[in-house]
Amino acid sequence: MPDLLTTTRKRLNLDSRPMQLWRKAKSLGTWDPAAIDFSQDAKDWAGCSDREQDLLLRLTAQFEAGEESVTRDLLPLLLYMSRHGRIEDEMFLTAYLWEEAKHVEGFHRFLDEVIGTEDDLDSYLTPAYRTLFTERLPDAMDALHTNGDPATLARACATYQIIVEGTLAETGYGAYRAVLKERNLCPGIRELVTYVQRDEARHVAYGIHLLTSLIEEHDSVVWPVIETALSDGLALVTEHIHETLSPYTAPYPFDITPDLFVSMGMSQFEKRLSALESARP
Repeated sequence: MPDLLTTTRKRLNLDSRPMQLWRKAKSLGTWDPAAIDFSQDAKDWAGCSDREQDLLLRLTAQFEAGEESVTRDLLPLLLYMSRHGRIEDEMFLTAYLWEEAKHVEGFHRFLDEVIGTEDDLDSYLTPAYRTLFTERLPDAMDALHTNGDPATLARACATYQIIVEGTLAETGYGAYRAVLKERNLCPGIRELVTYVQRDEARHVAYGIHLLTSLIEEHDSVVWPVIETALSDGLALVTEHIHETLSPYTAPYPFDITPDLFVSMGMSQFEKRLSALESARP
């Protein structure tokens, strides 16, 4: 067991990045998914065309499955920090895990109370999506159980925070919310996505903090691993976007085109990549 910190002279590092994010999580992350009003959303859903309903259902199913996956797969990182005596990181990660669980509840409510479907929605999960969420993400995170070297941590963070959250999720949520706001539809789900995006911004910031620290200390070891994880992950995100919109033909529902989605995804990815490259010696 690592030495205890809070009763020694070392104490907590209140100025550390994890503690800064912990304080933000306490003040900004206390929203309740059960308190969101979806009554207008149900009316707006009924007024959408069949194609619009299908796309909204498809995206919501992907959000719900993705939030479940990241909730399930975050624990190895929390345990890693606990084993290494990084109490500040562990404190933030408890909020992080709690927030991911709330995202699952929020999208589940929308599926149940607005869309009202009891169908199996697995058909909406594309082959690229399944590769990312059932192979790449759990493999990268589970490796933390047995391997604590910098390269393993770098691969886990690059996959989880940069690809899954910082590129795929941010792209999907951004497009989803913008389309509904532009048409003044579904205020409840827009409120939910606003909360989710605010949470995810903290999560991505934490991942960038971990990766930049690793780059500054172990660049020659971790940068090739990061590059591979980002390159492979971006390819899956792009493939997933095209697979998601392949059932539709122009004019696309809500004018969401593959090019629009890919452009938004690349913008998010390049922003994260730039932050990591700036940390290199």
